[in-house]
Amino acid sequence: MKHKVTVEEWVERFRAVGLDDAEMQKWHELFESENPEGHQSFLEWLGLPPERIRGIRQR
Repeated sequence: MKHKVTVEEWVERFRAVGLDDAEMQKWHELFESENPEGHQSFLEWLGLPPERIRGIRQR
C-alpha cells in the first residue's frame, strides 16, 4: 500500500461499521493474540511511534 492511512481514519472506519471503544479494544486484543508480528507491523505501517505501539500492545 502506498498511501498511509492514519489512526483516525481507521477509527472512523471502525465506527462506521458500528464498533465502539470496547469492540475496537477486543479487535486489537484478538489481532495481538493471533498474530503479534502482524499487529506490530500494522501499527508500524500506521506510522505510530514505538512508545505508542508498546502501549497499544500491552493493553
